[in-house]
Amino acid sequence: MNRERILSREITVTQIPSGDKQKLPAGSRVFIHQTLGGSYTVQTDFGLFRIDGADADAIGEQVKDTEVRANTLSDGTPDPEAVWAQLRQVFDPEIPVNIVDLGLVYSMDIEKIESPGPEAEGGYRVNVAMTLTAPGCGMGPAIAEDAKSKILLVPGVADADVRLTWDPPWNQQMISEEGKMKLGLI
Repeated sequence: MNRERILSREITVTQIPSGDKQKLPAGSRVFIHQTLGGSYTVQTDFGLFRIDGADADAIGEQVKDTEVRANTLSDGTPDPEAVWAQLRQVFDPEIPVNIVDLGLVYSMDIEKIESPGPEAEGGYRVNVAMTLTAPGCGMGPAIAEDAKSKILLVPGVADADVRLTWDPPWNQQMISEEGKMKLGLI
């Protein structure tokens, strides 16, 4: 696969590791380092950037179908396994292991949203507490937003709250066996 590409149009990207949004102009030369979870980590002459999967066409890739093929449970509750599957599609752009296998997701729960009035529609909210490998990681908000957007694709989910926490501090012992194998730690 040719990893070097030329942007066919201007796109908004996320700078790694600061998390700042920038525009890369059409005609920019990029080198694809990583393609995971529907996004692309690319290098330019100005550093590393994350390109959202919705802009895949700008680098000559096909935009992936984001529809989640899952059903709600018999009581209408979103399927927790579908939520976990979506979280496994979220990656730190510098690490080729998803946030679940990295041990970054501390908890996930699903709660019924009580309708605030007769006009409002109920539904379910997914609450996630997660951390990062380092407190100073500027990509934290971008990773949390990526998790939220993927969770919102699950049938029955009306809202998602992804909260970053630093307690307990993350350490390598939290990485799953699968994650450790991908990273060459075992």
